[in-house]
Amino acid sequence: MKTAGKILLQSVALSLLAWACAAQAAQKPKNADCLACHSDATMTTDEGGKKISLYVDEGKLNHSIHGSLFSCVDCHTDVKEAVHTTTPKRVTCGQCHADAHNAYELSTHAKITKSGTPAAGCEDCHGGVHEIMAASNAKSPVNHANIPYTCGRCHGQKFLMESNGESAQPFISYQESVHGRATEKGSTKAAVCTDCHGSHEILPANNQKSPIYKFNVPATCGKCHTDIDNTFMKSIHGQAIARGNQMAPVCTDCHGIHSIKSHSDPNSPAAGQNLSRDTCGRCHEGVRLSQEFGVPGNRVTSYFDSYHGLAAEGGSVVAANCSSCHGVHDILPSSDPKSTINRANLDATCGKCHKGVTQKFTQTQVHTEDGIHPRDIGSIAVRWVRLIYVILILLVIGAMFLHNAIIWRSKAVARRRLQNPMMTRMTTNQRWQHLILLASFIILVITGFALKFPDSWFAEVLGMGEKWRGIIHRVAGVVLIGAGFYHVFYLAIAREGRRLICDLAPGPKDAFDAWGTMLYYLGLSSRKPQYGRFSYAEKAEYWALVWGTALMAVTGIMIWAKVWVGDLAARWLVDVATAIHFYEAILATLAILVWHFYQVFLDPDVYPMNWAWWDGKMPVEHYRHEHELDTASVADAETGPSANEPGETKPPIK
Repeated sequence: MKTAGKILLQSVALSLLAWACAAQAAQKPKNADCLACHSDATMTTDEGGKKISLYVDEGKLNHSIHGSLFSCVDCHTDVKEAVHTTTPKRVTCGQCHADAHNAYELSTHAKITKSGTPAAGCEDCHGGVHEIMAASNAKSPVNHANIPYTCGRCHGQKFLMESNGESAQPFISYQESVHGRATEKGSTKAAVCTDCHGSHEILPANNQKSPIYKFNVPATCGKCHTDIDNTFMKSIHGQAIARGNQMAPVCTDCHGIHSIKSHSDPNSPAAGQNLSRDTCGRCHEGVRLSQEFGVPGNRVTSYFDSYHGLAAEGGSVVAANCSSCHGVHDILPSSDPKSTINRANLDATCGKCHKGVTQKFTQTQVHTEDGIHPRDIGSIAVRWVRLIYVILILLVIGAMFLHNAIIWRSKAVARRRLQNPMMTRMTTNQRWQHLILLASFIILVITGFALKFPDSWFAEVLGMGEKWRGIIHRVAGVVLIGAGFYHVFYLAIAREGRRLICDLAPGPKDAFDAWGTMLYYLGLSSRKPQYGRFSYAEKAEYWALVWGTALMAVTGIMIWAKVWVGDLAARWLVDVATAIHFYEAILATLAILVWHFYQVFLDPDVYPMNWAWWDGKMPVEHYRHEHELDTASVADAETGPSANEPGETKPPIK
């Protein structure tokens, strides 16, 4: 009896519970109830003065992953009735996707958003709240094939990225990479953004948990390139990474980051023609590895001094490069029995190109320039040959130069003595001004270009160091400026200076003379223009010198006093002055070499050179031929007993 009563009570309780659940279910709003209002495209609400649409597309909702699994109130849990008087709370994805939400909160995107700058959130990547599709759906923004486009909506926008202090170039580079092009062609295996950076917990490269942190890069690339990763981690580079050596290269150091290209692409850093100088040379050419780890430096220099390097520089596509001998991902030290450059394996390594080589052939050292093996007979022999020939070259060529210089001087002096009578072309004062200008200009050119190109051959020949080059350059600049001020004073005060500036003043005749000279020497005119004391060419050179000296002086002082100029005016003016100073230096140097040196050394009429800069004299006959209109100077020179100064009456002839 008790048992029957107990069963009856349980049945009643279960019935009541079922009724209560049914009643609650009957009260729970259905999607149709919600859509009765929210299917209206004009339905909006106001949030902070901004209208927010409350429209829900029923078709997209039903095709979304949420629409097929849940009802509206499963997410909007605070909605108890279809007709609600209070605004429902904003739904957060973390209500269901806690793991993804927690991972996102640690990401770069979340941190940027918290700082007050909008960054990508769930909807930005997955699509609208009511339209989210599974990643397996080809139309989903987070489908593998669509990831580059989804990320590119932000990271491919130049102005958007620059406003956040970033660059759109990484995304642009990815599009041109081997991965980007393969994805564009429909490959489902090519790496996309999330394969390397992760999905929700995207972290910066300096975060040790980031998949793109330097020491994690091999494992990240190894998710696709498993065999290569296993090979790399056994190599000397991989072992160094495993030990925590920050200087050891990983995949991105050799292949690039976003701009990875096929090794057959000539623009790829892994292409054969780029390996030695650009890729391997970045580490193995300098002394940093030598100082820290005892790894020999100057590897690029010694390679390019070899037959292989010279052939490669000449355009050979079959000449051996670094990877030809050392391997690619399986690089090992020569002491490792498995290394391709181990003594026991050199026959096979060299034999890939040089068929039939023997061990005797392979004993010769390849990188001999830096003397890695000082006890090796070949290296010692090369060093002695180099030393002997350097001494021999200096002695033989030095003796040849001295021999020819003695003969040249004797012949030049003899020829000079035959050129009588002589007249004065430059006074002593003018020659000293010219000599100071010449010396300071040459010093400025050498030291200036050595400062601009510290790795150049003339910087190496000059020696010293940046500090002393800078000091000498500035001293020469001060001397040049001082000579310029003295010249202005000389033109204003001295009688010969005032005459000089009058004779150098340009006029319309100079333009006609320039045109007529070209016609005459091209054989298009039988009449050669006649010049006064200075021809149009000499006038042009003088005024170009005045302009160039003033410009170089002003810009040089601006660069020297860059802080003062930047504070007084604007910092960009220093950059402009630097550019002008550099290009004006090139212009002035080339003008002297092409224009002035022709007048002094290369003009057949003055061979072996115009001596006026040295002793101030020139033959009267030559002066009459070149300056026909200056009849007064010619007449004075011919009637005087010795050399005259320009402008003197009864000038002497010598």
